[in-house]
Amino acid sequence: MADKTLPKTDVVIIGGGWTGLTTAYELAHEGRKCVILERGDHRHDATSFGAPEEHDELKYGLRYTHMMNVRENTLTFRNSRGDRALPMRRLGSFLPGEGLGGAGIHWNGQLWRPLPSDLEMRSHYDNRYGSDFIPDDLSVQDWGVTYDELEPHLDFFERICGAAGTAGNLDGEQREGGNIFEGPRSNEYPNPAMKQPVSSTLFGRAAQEMDLHPFPFPSANVTKAYENPYGAQLHPCTYCGFCERFGCGYFAKADPIICVYDRIKEHENFEIRFKSTVLRVEKSEDGKTATGVTYVDADGREIFQPADIVCMNAYALWNVHLMLVSGLGTPYDPETRTGTVGRNYSYQTISAVDAFLEKDIVTNPFMGAGALGMVVDDYNGDNFDHSDLGFVGGGYIACKQYHGRPISYQPVPDGTPSWGAEWKRAVRENYLHHADFVIHGSSMSTPENFLDLDPTWTDQHGRPLLRMTFNFPENDRKMAKYVTERAVEIAENMDHVTSVSATNLAAEGEDYSVVPYQTTHNVGGAVIGTDPSTSVVNRYGQMWDHHNVFVFGACLFPQNLGYNPTGPLMGLAYWTLEHLKNDYLENPRPLMDA
Repeated sequence: MADKTLPKTDVVIIGGGWTGLTTAYELAHEGRKCVILERGDHRHDATSFGAPEEHDELKYGLRYTHMMNVRENTLTFRNSRGDRALPMRRLGSFLPGEGLGGAGIHWNGQLWRPLPSDLEMRSHYDNRYGSDFIPDDLSVQDWGVTYDELEPHLDFFERICGAAGTAGNLDGEQREGGNIFEGPRSNEYPNPAMKQPVSSTLFGRAAQEMDLHPFPFPSANVTKAYENPYGAQLHPCTYCGFCERFGCGYFAKADPIICVYDRIKEHENFEIRFKSTVLRVEKSEDGKTATGVTYVDADGREIFQPADIVCMNAYALWNVHLMLVSGLGTPYDPETRTGTVGRNYSYQTISAVDAFLEKDIVTNPFMGAGALGMVVDDYNGDNFDHSDLGFVGGGYIACKQYHGRPISYQPVPDGTPSWGAEWKRAVRENYLHHADFVIHGSSMSTPENFLDLDPTWTDQHGRPLLRMTFNFPENDRKMAKYVTERAVEIAENMDHVTSVSATNLAAEGEDYSVVPYQTTHNVGGAVIGTDPSTSVVNRYGQMWDHHNVFVFGACLFPQNLGYNPTGPLMGLAYWTLEHLKNDYLENPRPLMDA
């Protein structure tokens, strides 16, 4: 029983990141009273333009000031059902955000679109290779939404961010210099691509000589003065190297505070309550709708906030956890492979290549940005023939220059000791002469990778912790080995390269670990689709079982792409909001196709 019940609001929104603030902006301007409940506190990453307050590598890059505090909120982890799950006591493999703006504050700004075949993966592979091509141990499925349906919303979000890049497919016409594999764009990027450093320029030349198709990262690190459709002012990137894990003090990296919150915070239909942890979504007596949410406020009181519509806009993992503790939907049971909430959790398959250059080639790694570099997409998705490879999916290969920060950036060749005078000498000799590659691979969903409630461990509110069961599928190990080998080939063909080494935990047979950082791209667990037996929400983001609950974020992905998730999840968000505004508000009901 809550300590207090508040007056009903039109919409209650759980989480104040990209999707939560955008939902509030769009619905407040439709005349709906919106209340956001944000677990973290207020913050602003650009309080004094010109003074780089965020340029503190120890505070933000290694002590994770912008990220979730695992002493207060965490999960348990195991590799397989036979293992005992233990709580994650330190941040490592992934870094969920906390506070105003969520993880959208410390993202690096890579702004991708999904490939058309990514959204129809099951049917695409069936049609191209035959119905028995996808291995039986994968639970890959279509999203239920096509690229053409999402394209206007992907385009709009790029304009919200002032995205910088070069179109590779404009109205169906392939254009060199951009990603020729991407789906058709209705418009060119709002801003020109970023300037490229020495390392990625050498990479691009080598890739072209190998008949590959290099192009610059699609970037939310803005390249010229820009005003977005909401009226936010963005400034040109300074290439300072403080993007990923940091907010941008220059208004140069698009984020949800600058692009959305500052444009909605004074609106009469908008309210945000900080330090408000949602405990559960409450349901009506017949269970068909939600009546609101119960949350703990900053003073520790349990408050019930009634609402006509509940929007779940928390980070992917926490949306799933909240569904499970609230009894929303049917939990997934890996034994019977029935149920949907927690099903199809997947991650990302990352590997790296280091290329060391001749000493007269200076790369100046401290001149970086979160989405600075050149990419080849020839081995991503189904852009290459999989017939005889024994796996599905792929990944992009990029030569990137994110940063040269002194604590974290210490490139040394294979065989160098990990400490001592020889290590220090190697860092000094190689710091300015290094090309840094990432292989950013897809992650296929399997019946044995899932999220559920832990039977042993509870949080400070007495709720079971979320339990993650995950290991790299054999499919993804094969994919990572193949694509990493292609990356090594590119590195070895670059001019001025003296040595090349690769690191690939998945392909080397290592179990997945939550300890070393890999990527904050957790997806699935509340997936979108057209079949209630394999999805939590319909293709409009509306829960099958509770029509006034709408779900946002990467938890909707049925499997992970080879790309960073922000672009696709925001394309889905605007798609859902279009139908919520135009089809649902005036006539609340389950949304069905005609």
